[in-house]
Amino acid sequence: MSEGNAKSTDSDDRNGKSVIVDYDVIVLGAGLAGMRAALEAARNGASVAVLSKVHPVRSHSGAAQGGINAAIGEGDSWEIHALDTIKGSDYLADQDAVEIMCSEAPSDIIELEHMGVIFYRAPDGKLGTRAFGGASKARTYFVGDITGQALLYTLYDQLLKSGVKVYEEWFATSLFMVGGECRGVVALDMMNGDLVMLRAKAVFVASGGMGRVYEPSTNALICTGDGIALAYRAGAPVMDMEMVQYHPTTLKGSGFLMTEAARGEGAYLLNSLGERFMEKYAPNMKELASRDVVSRAEWQEIAAGRGIDGCVLLDLRHLGPDVILKKLPQIHEMALDFLSIDMIEQPVPVRPGMHYIMGGVKTDSDARSPVPGLYAAGECACVSVHGGNRLGANSLLDTLVFGRRGGRSAASYVKSVTSLPSDAAGEQFLAAEQKRVQGFMDRPTTGETHAKLRLELGTLMDEKVGVYRDESGLQQALAGVRDLQKRYDTVAVRDKGRIYNQALTFALELGYMLDCAETTIMSALERKESRGAQSRTDYAQRDDANWLKHILVTKRDGQAPAISYVPVTITKWPPQERKY
Repeated sequence: MSEGNAKSTDSDDRNGKSVIVDYDVIVLGAGLAGMRAALEAARNGASVAVLSKVHPVRSHSGAAQGGINAAIGEGDSWEIHALDTIKGSDYLADQDAVEIMCSEAPSDIIELEHMGVIFYRAPDGKLGTRAFGGASKARTYFVGDITGQALLYTLYDQLLKSGVKVYEEWFATSLFMVGGECRGVVALDMMNGDLVMLRAKAVFVASGGMGRVYEPSTNALICTGDGIALAYRAGAPVMDMEMVQYHPTTLKGSGFLMTEAARGEGAYLLNSLGERFMEKYAPNMKELASRDVVSRAEWQEIAAGRGIDGCVLLDLRHLGPDVILKKLPQIHEMALDFLSIDMIEQPVPVRPGMHYIMGGVKTDSDARSPVPGLYAAGECACVSVHGGNRLGANSLLDTLVFGRRGGRSAASYVKSVTSLPSDAAGEQFLAAEQKRVQGFMDRPTTGETHAKLRLELGTLMDEKVGVYRDESGLQQALAGVRDLQKRYDTVAVRDKGRIYNQALTFALELGYMLDCAETTIMSALERKESRGAQSRTDYAQRDDANWLKHILVTKRDGQAPAISYVPVTITKWPPQERKY
């Protein structure tokens, strides 16, 4: 690693000055995808830095509860796992990428176990599994209902051991583009308010999803689509953005995730009549049908008047305290803390809530975007292993497989980049970004508040671009978002200080969120069919003849975003009717 101007700890010394630090690879995001990419790039000889707007173990990967999939057990195979994944995707997933993910999953699970993840073990001492939605075999390996946390802490240990530099509480504001190639990032050191240029031969975006574009959402407040929007603004196309997953079981009021592992362990969904209604909608898989199927079934029950205050009931009472307290302790505690309900004795009210996006920055199976030097993996990326609907416990797997593959690919790529842009080019770009960000600070304090616009955005998206959609609602949503984009130009930053100015970072995040919302709505309008999470009441059927293809949105300077298409890759599993 070569470092230009050393990072000063005295913010006054750096105020208004150009600070440039050089690396081979810069990773945006310190969740599982980012840490796995950084670790692999470092193992392959690259100098690596990780940039995160929170401490790494506060990354949203820690919210994953239920487990991680791999076909390791007897009677299972990666081919069966792949078919389950492709069926779950409503045949929109690219099958070559799914084959890679599922075939490489077992070795990644074993590596994690060797790193120190204490997976649940069955009575025979072997790694034990639980059932998960859309899976024909029980192949989900887990640590209670805190699997994401367990993986996150273990990988952070490995990252510290590797010596990779971590910039925590740094906020990326722009990608440094030179001649159409990505050569770094400008970031805000949140602790002192300085903007710094971090040059690199490759930038790896692993910044997670855009959950807070919707309200309510199971996502952390930090999930604002930063990396997706940064890559989009830099010219990378985003793909499958219309595919927004609603999780069937989020806690009434707060929207907290009640893990699918509860249903994997045998919990039931009941309506106000006490009926186990999934027997009607998915007679074979019942509560363990794919998430889009279960979410729609819940909405139909609620719309038919068989809900309870806008919810249905998640019933775990028959599982008994031993299973609940040993395998599902976190959700037991959440229901107690937020609703004063002990799920050992009472059913818990739940409703569908925005949870995950299947779309993101278009990449190949080595995490490369079409923009040279720009990589992406995890929820912010779309290698399209999830297609129209992600199966539970495939998300952690996606982060690790493609984080690892992308880290190795980036380390190889940087060897072909012989030099970085000049200091003068970096200083010029940094100065322009400093001027742009200062523009937010210079606005009068009487403008719109970011909180008001953010709530309006989230409510609009939930109402018009949620479980069910139609042309009229989507057009209203698009008009609403474009009005919010105009109002965004007057958003006030009332805090004029430099130290940990969250008013500034919240305002910047809102700009990213509006970009993500616009591309989501445009894609949903374009796809005139129902497939996976895209359920349009005006186009109720899946249409393989016309829509077995991905929708891409690409930003163009001074013009409306452009829509294009790429075909779905089919290898050995032709599309069939999806039944559970």
